[in-house]
This record gives sequence, structure tokens and C-alpha cells, in this order.
Amino acid sequence: MIYLDYNATTPLDERVLQKMIPYLKDIYSNPSSVYRFAQESKRAVEDARAQVADLISANPTEVFFTSGGTESDNTAIKGICSQHQNRGKHIIISKIEHHAILHPVEFLEKNGFKATYLDVDEFGIIDLKQLSESITKNTVLVSVMYGNNEVGTIQPIKKIAAFCRSKEVYFHTDAVQAVGKLKLNVKELGVDLLSISAHKFYGPKGVGALYVKKGVKLWPLLHGGGHERGLRSGTENVAGIAGLGEAARLAKIELPEEEVRIKKLRDRLQKGILKSISEVKLNGHPEQRLANTLNICIKYIEGESILINLDFEGICASSGSACTSGSLEPSHVLLAMGMPHEIAHGSLRFSLGKYTSDKDIDKVLEVLPPIVERLRKISPFWQKKK
Repeated sequence: MIYLDYNATTPLDERVLQKMIPYLKDIYSNPSSVYRFAQESKRAVEDARAQVADLISANPTEVFFTSGGTESDNTAIKGICSQHQNRGKHIIISKIEHHAILHPVEFLEKNGFKATYLDVDEFGIIDLKQLSESITKNTVLVSVMYGNNEVGTIQPIKKIAAFCRSKEVYFHTDAVQAVGKLKLNVKELGVDLLSISAHKFYGPKGVGALYVKKGVKLWPLLHGGGHERGLRSGTENVAGIAGLGEAARLAKIELPEEEVRIKKLRDRLQKGILKSISEVKLNGHPEQRLANTLNICIKYIEGESILINLDFEGICASSGSACTSGSLEPSHVLLAMGMPHEIAHGSLRFSLGKYTSDKDIDKVLEVLPPIVERLRKISPFWQKKK
């Protein structure tokens, strides 16, 4: 199997698994208990907190553990809006956010809030002028994702954060696809909140974190025993948290070299596809995007048909977000970027990772052109074009 869907999820690093095993088997104590046995679990949680903080250059007290990116996003969006609704009930997000942002905002719109959805250009980058014109005295929160999960486009987060700060508006970024792939410093960025998910950088599923800048107050999403200093009640997933911490530690060490290696592979794949297949469009910013992400539209055929044929060859890829891959609707990200429906349906996303090899790229470049040729022969759109 050739796995090229790392933006959907990553395989668990063996070193991460080994870090988790003791807390799945022998050190099963509740970290909230007071006896010495429990302190081993407590120590694992706090060590992991320090490792995650180190990866993003935060203070450990600013890191709160969650069940993953979706909970982190929901906590940030609903928590800030609930805490500060007396200041105003206006939210600003982009049109290409993940559904873990879009759906909480839709929920808030049904409960008295108003939302502005920022346009993006053909590369998927927001218009800073539109952001400036959209902020009002009632705006409490702006949320713009760091690196897009589908096309990989990286937003000017530092500029957005500085502008929001000048207007005294909270700024959150969904950095689920960026953490572990890009060198990231929350202090330099100036963000107020930032979401993280372990399984996007070789950690376990079901665990993540939310960075909350010191002094930022928000209501908790979950109420109960007051864990995570009252922000996230529920007995800690010690094994998962330990795995997240180890994944963060490894990312800090390996990221610089891996980013360069993966970008070379991605660029070779991109060049090979564009050279061997006609009528292909590159999606996302050509330079300002995640090093591992290649999103293309192969015109006049369905992306889903390509994926099925790639699967027959043992190659795993995607037509967009894993959360919507079962939908017959074209990507909302591509539509927001101005792409016609008929072309957006031909989208294909390859996302590479630490286990991707040159042989994997060779195999894709070997089998993809014949697949496209076969599918185009039976495509009425292709025949009409000819």
C-alpha cells in the first residue's frame, strides 16, 4: 500500500506507541488522585504539556488538552463567544474553514450571533481589506485557519493577528494541519487561541490541545470535575496525552529536515503529473502552502473515479477533506476559490508524510496517466471537448 493521505490522518509513530503503552497497561492511575501511584500519571500529563508548549513556543500553563481538533475549535469558538457576548455577537471566519469551525459558527448564528464569511482569492488567501471592513464594534472573534487541509494554502496569520489585536478583537487559528509541519511560534504570531490535533503529526487519534494565551478568558465547553484548570472537565486521557507529547517532541527535532525532504517529493510529483497529463490545474498557492500538500483538478473526469482506480493500484489519496469525502458535492474550498462545479468535481489531493518514498512517487507517476486516459475515453465531457 502507498499511503498519500497524510492530511486525513497519519500513522502512529512506533516511538509514540512505546511511550503510550505503560499508561495503557501498568500506570493506569487517575492523575487527579493524591497518592504516589497517581502522581506517575500526573507527571506524564505535565511532561506532555511542556513538550507541546515547546513545539509552539508557548508557556505550559497556556496549553489545555482536549479530545482533538474538533473539540479545540469548538471550545475556542463557543468559549470566547459565550464569555464575551456582552461585548458583541459578531464573528468573522473565512469561507474555506474546516467544518469544525463552520458548524459551530452556524450553531451560534441560530442562537443570536451574526457571522461574516470572508472571501478568498483564486489561491485561497483571504482579503485583509475585507477583514478590515468587516470588523465592527460588535465583533468579538476572528477565526482563520493556518494551513488549509485541502489545498495547503497558508494564510498571513501574523498580519491577521496584529490587525485583530489593534482592534481589540480575539483571534483564533485552526492550526491542525500546520502544527508539526511548520515551525510555529505563538508568541511571534500573536494569536490568542490555536488548535492542535495529535493524529495529524504521527500521534494517536482522540487527543489534541488548545493554546489559550495568558489572560484570555473563555467559557468551558464541558462542565464536570474541573480538570484542565476548569477549562476541560473529564478524567485525562493519560496514554493519549503522553503520545501527543512524544509526537510533539519528535516533531520539534525532525521537522526542519523532513519539511525539506517532503517538499522535494511533492514538487517532483507535481512536475511529473503536469508534464504527463494534459488539462490539469494546480489548486492553492504555488509557493505559500504546506510542503506536503498537492491538490490538483484533472479536467473532464470525476475525482472519485480516479480515487477508485488508484485504490485498485494500492494507492490511497483523497478528493478533499476526509470529513466530506463521502459527499457528492464538490469541495466548498474550491468553490470559494472561484472554481466552476464541473472542474471542482475532478479534484485530487495527494498529501505526503515521513514514510513517503521516491518509489511511492514513481508508482503514482507510472499508474496515474493511464488511469486518466482510460477515464477520459468514456467521459462525455472529454469527448465533447475534443
